[in-house]
Amino acid sequence: QVQLVESGGGLVQEGGSLRLSCAASGSIFSRSVMGWYRQAPGKERELVASIRVHSTNYADSVKGRFTISRDNAKNTVHLQMNSLKPEDTAVYYCKAAPDWPKRDYWGQGTQVTVSS
Repeated sequence: QVQLVESGGGLVQEGGSLRLSCAASGSIFSRSVMGWYRQAPGKERELVASIRVHSTNYADSVKGRFTISRDNAKNTVHLQMNSLKPEDTAVYYCKAAPDWPKRDYWGQGTQVTVSS
């Protein structure tokens, strides 16, 4: 049974910072690409950042402001978000995409709200 549990969301003022965490249970973490996605009201879910071992990928809109990291010993992935903007307001989801089995696992989401 694989479970992803996000934490760290909340309300922050523009220019502030938040750190999201995603704790994964089960045995897939080390062989998974881990990603953070977000979905704003009325918009499609979009990739924010992903990490495989040490290689990372970021959406253009967050480059230089967000940093994704993982701790394989603790089965945890983090998203450090700095210089937050109102347009970063969304529900943020953690996703695990393992090499096998070939399916994606999602967390329940955590709300991030940035006030101007």
